[in-house]
Amino acid sequence: MGFFDKLFGKKEKQTLDQGLEKTKESFFSKITKAVAGKSSIDDDVLDNLEEALVGADVGIETTVALIDRISDRVKKDKYLGTADLNRIMQEEMAGILVDAPSSLASGFDLQGMPKPYVMLVVGVNGVGKTTTIGKLAHQFKAAGKSVVLGAADTFRAAAVGQLTIWSERVGVPIVKQAMGSDPASVAFDTVQSGMARGADVIIIDTAGRLHNKLHLMEELSKIRRVIKKQLPEAPHEVLLVLDGSTGQNALEQAKHFTAATEVTSMAVTKLDGTAKGGVVLAISHQMNIPVRYIGVGEKIEDLLVFDKKEFVHTLFSVQ
Repeated sequence: MGFFDKLFGKKEKQTLDQGLEKTKESFFSKITKAVAGKSSIDDDVLDNLEEALVGADVGIETTVALIDRISDRVKKDKYLGTADLNRIMQEEMAGILVDAPSSLASGFDLQGMPKPYVMLVVGVNGVGKTTTIGKLAHQFKAAGKSVVLGAADTFRAAAVGQLTIWSERVGVPIVKQAMGSDPASVAFDTVQSGMARGADVIIIDTAGRLHNKLHLMEELSKIRRVIKKQLPEAPHEVLLVLDGSTGQNALEQAKHFTAATEVTSMAVTKLDGTAKGGVVLAISHQMNIPVRYIGVGEKIEDLLVFDKKEFVHTLFSVQ
């Protein structure tokens, strides 16, 4: 029985399988071709495997790290047959994915976490940030938690409007101000409202602009400062949302945002519409930041807690 079977049930495991369908079919076909006609793991197999991983959007740096680890395993453990390769690859892929520290909330139940649990959500426009916030709110509410949303992306009317629609759809309150208002003021009001309501979770949206990294850094720093005035230990999590369908561009966005603010976790969205799901490996490995959630569909429940072993296992589960 896997992680999702134990925590959420078979329905969520099936959602993961379906959401990664394009990625795993593309990925598995590349791996199969890499070892076709080979009876042992030799240099040719490793070279073919390296090409397959790069083609699956795992990225050069992470691919090299994986090939080195696999090569070391073959030498150390004397694995010679290609039949062993899938198992070795799964173990080493899971090994390069960063584990979420215990200081982050586990799943959506927030057991043992501070109340209110404050999440600051960052990411460029168009990656599915607002949708991810809406789905997070739904999942937390489904787990019996009360949620308050904050619309601190005050530079785009569409952002506030979309988040308002999500708040109504999920049935949770939202704090917002007029267009052009100070985002930090919205964040302050959101935390204040959440504390007054006795909320379990406070999720604050932020502006998604990268054209001026210095301005972004200053804005996010100010938001953090005003939050800490009310809750010194908050925000408890800074979640970076990335669009998995953009492949290596998502990795570049991660580099920009981690330079602008202290990102503690990541959500990778839109994996159901792409064969580039291998970028999850690159993002986690190269940024050394845990992937906490993955978006694998358009339905409101299609945001899953990320488990690295289940993710890697699914990539190899093509019938």
